Amino acid sequence: MSEYALEMLNITKTFSQVKALDKVNLKVRPGEIHALIGENGAGKSTLMKVLSGVYKPDEGSMLLNGEAFVPHNPQDAIRKGVSIIYQELNLVPELNAIENVMLGHEIRTGGMLRKKEEKEFAGKYLDYVSRGTLPDYSRPVKYLSVAQQQMVDIAKALSYNPKIIIMDEPTDSLTNEDIVVLFEIVRQLKKDGITVIYISHRLEELFELCDRVTVLRDGQYIVDEDISEIDKDWLISKMIGRDLNDTSPPRHRQVNGEVVLEVENLTGERFHDISFQLHRGEILGLTGLVGAGRTEVLRALFGADRVKSGTIRINGEEVRLNHPNKALKYRLGFATEDRKAQGLFLTHDIRSNISEASLGKLSTAGFINRRKEKELSERYFREMRVVSPDMKKKCKYLSGGNQQKVVLAKWLIAGSSFWMSRRAA
Repeated sequence: MSEYALEMLNITKTFSQVKALDKVNLKVRPGEIHALIGENGAGKSTLMKVLSGVYKPDEGSMLLNGEAFVPHNPQDAIRKGVSIIYQELNLVPELNAIENVMLGHEIRTGGMLRKKEEKEFAGKYLDYVSRGTLPDYSRPVKYLSVAQQQMVDIAKALSYNPKIIIMDEPTDSLTNEDIVVLFEIVRQLKKDGITVIYISHRLEELFELCDRVTVLRDGQYIVDEDISEIDKDWLISKMIGRDLNDTSPPRHRQVNGEVVLEVENLTGERFHDISFQLHRGEILGLTGLVGAGRTEVLRALFGADRVKSGTIRINGEEVRLNHPNKALKYRLGFATEDRKAQGLFLTHDIRSNISEASLGKLSTAGFINRRKEKELSERYFREMRVVSPDMKKKCKYLSGGNQQKVVLAKWLIAGSSFWMSRRAA
């Protein structure tokens, strides 16, 4: 038997002359919970897509329990023992829990589904992960909570009898109570001999849950270490490549600056009586549990959702933001929670995505000034350090971190004097 459940050796992957991975190594021991971390754009997602058969590496090799592992596609990777649970859950909303678990490996006789056997087979895995908290497996999963949907996705992964399960940002949309339940499931997987690769930006979770950690930076392997041997500051320094003292200037809150945004007694469909002030140059955090109304407040400020009552003032002027176009006129920008569905045109190139919120000021008599568009887009493309050989690359091929840089560049070129982010990282 090999010492490692998984070995990824000198993995290199290039997209349009940009090295997303440069001779990356990842070694994971059997039955451990192994953290994979790095800043946005570090290469985590690309490495996992190589492991799960989405991408073929340009160079390098992989071993699964000491034997060569060459998945030809995601289905092949699953058959050979590697399952991945994506940050964006991979479920069909209209199907119920059992149907989602069985999707792709249904039990049939002569083309007819053997529903009783499917219910028994899928039920074992749903019982394993839900422990009675998901009693009705016949409801379409669109009616389940995010935590319950995640349980279904984990059960689906387990139904293929995997040796390794990859979890990509699994706690991103969970409440604290749901996170406790998820950790219990992950620890049980470990007890049952399943190896878990755990990706998260929440470093405190790694110290509570994981055994070892591998750090990537700028598409390169940096280090791996036992969690018990390191601390948070050491880990951050390896992620960012510099001492923690250089991460940011001291944060001394200045409340004597002018108020640029004032919200008073704002009420909408899912929030009530919200009041706060934002001063020039200030970073204001808006926090709360899932369902508390954070997203809805920001959407209302951007004119995307209806406001029932309350007052919004920008630079002392009372305004009525009933449409995003109105918000743009007052120089508001909004980095949405779901950048892929609401923040970008994934099939368009980087340049058009950067300029798409500024076409009014880039146009004369209805015609876009392409020279001006190119100059401004290139400026923010460089300043945001988007990893791409040029701006012709379609945004769907960028990493999540680089997609987010394009979103921010879009609002900077639009001239936003302040902007709102549901989750910038």
